[in-house]
Amino acid sequence: MKERLIGKDIGELKEVASCAGLPGYAASQIAQWLYGKRVKSVEDMTNISKAGRAVLADRYEVGIAGYSTVQKSSDGTKKYLFPVGSVHGEDMLPGCHASGHPAGSATQGNVADKDTGTLERSAVEAVMIPDRDRATLCVSSQSGCRMGCRFCMTGRQGFHGNLSSADIISQFLAVDEGPLLTNAVFMGMGEPLDNYDSVMKAIAVLTSDWGFGWSPKRITVSTIGVLPNLKRFLDESRCHLAVSLHSPFHEERLSIMPVEKAWPIEDTVSLIRQYDFTGQRRVSFEYTMFAGFNDDKRHADAIARLLKGIECRVNLIRFHKIPDFPYETSSDAVMEAFRGRLEHAGIVSTVRASRGEDIMAACGMLAGKHNKRIAE
Repeated sequence: MKERLIGKDIGELKEVASCAGLPGYAASQIAQWLYGKRVKSVEDMTNISKAGRAVLADRYEVGIAGYSTVQKSSDGTKKYLFPVGSVHGEDMLPGCHASGHPAGSATQGNVADKDTGTLERSAVEAVMIPDRDRATLCVSSQSGCRMGCRFCMTGRQGFHGNLSSADIISQFLAVDEGPLLTNAVFMGMGEPLDNYDSVMKAIAVLTSDWGFGWSPKRITVSTIGVLPNLKRFLDESRCHLAVSLHSPFHEERLSIMPVEKAWPIEDTVSLIRQYDFTGQRRVSFEYTMFAGFNDDKRHADAIARLLKGIECRVNLIRFHKIPDFPYETSSDAVMEAFRGRLEHAGIVSTVRASRGEDIMAACGMLAGKHNKRIAE
């Protein structure tokens, strides 16, 4: 099985060039073909010698995994379904010899079927959200999720494996709107900071001159608050941050978000206070509203106390009903009153527009089609 070139950084591409007997500058040429010109085949890299391309193609492939289905919402939102591990091999460790699948790759979610010789594999979803002159890709970072939030369809499915940087970048290159994308939010399936290395490697591809060349301000990374990796992210990245809040009270948040036990929201906020968000970098707090659970004055006032002094925004999100969860979404009137109370307390807040609900593409609704049997 060939190694995928997409998702590799410039250092790894230099190793690829060296292994193929190509000059060092060929790494920049390969990067330009992959991320600038978005070619689909090694053979298309025409400024590399024919002999060099033959050596590359013998071991490597570009590795873009096309989507298997796409659905379009009445509001223009599009949801793409991608197979994971069914088309291409996973990234291999640097070096001139194949070293197998890296620990934590999505292939860990595969289950061998000894009788049929097939594998049970997973799928992930990405959502393209158009908004006037913007086209934002909501990208997945894991197959399933191990955080177990009760109100999230992805969290209900358990964890099937981390996506490689190739799996992540493939989503950007495979969607129909790829060249037109203006922004990215790591808010799809999975907890991005639970797959830190692959996510940061993908962000390096997106933001480096040899990659997509995007500003970090075009990228937002969402987290429920994985504290050790959150600190790394705040130190090592200039991308925007979105924190899933959903309740300001420990016991209440714990009842719907098991992560509260390990990493309480108060500890997450305390860490964020140590960083400067008064410039271009932004932090927001995502707050899904459940009728009669977290949408009264007491909750609004507690949020205001919790976030006092932080330059931030609170995004109020309509809950999208999923099976076997007891709560309904708060009414528009309640959400507006909640927003007004936060604003009065000095907390900038918005009621986020719901997009793609009719195709199960809205917040908390991404599910993929796991455990599909695909022949080897």
